[in-house]
Amino acid sequence: MRVKPAAVPLIIALAVALGTGASRAQSLTPMRGEVRSVSDAFAVRVFPSNPYDRPIRVEVHVYDQDFAPVPGARVSASPLMLAPEGSRPVIVTIPFAGEAVRKVRVCAESIPFPNSQTQVRAQICGKFLGKRLS
Repeated sequence: MRVKPAAVPLIIALAVALGTGASRAQSLTPMRGEVRSVSDAFAVRVFPSNPYDRPIRVEVHVYDQDFAPVPGARVSASPLMLAPEGSRPVIVTIPFAGEAVRKVRVCAESIPFPNSQTQVRAQICGKFLGKRLS
């Protein structure tokens, strides 16, 4: 199939317009990281964010690499409210539990409001590796 040269700018403009449309999604930064610690635990600071024009409730959870909850993990603020187009730092402390290396997933999960039309729980996770130095 051949495209007329005069149509190329229109095709590019259409692709850009479609690509920047309604592709907003809840996010979590950073999405991966490595932490070295000399104590019995390591800490990660994550930033859940809300791209929507209405507030959302978010819970932060810590799972192992098989998505089983990590016992003893502490989250500084959960659940929390995120303002429209807002972000907030959350500090997560994860115990090594006798291991020298620990792989975990820190997940931000949106909580649907009661009596709302949508009851979907969005989940976005980052992968983190903790290494004990002592």
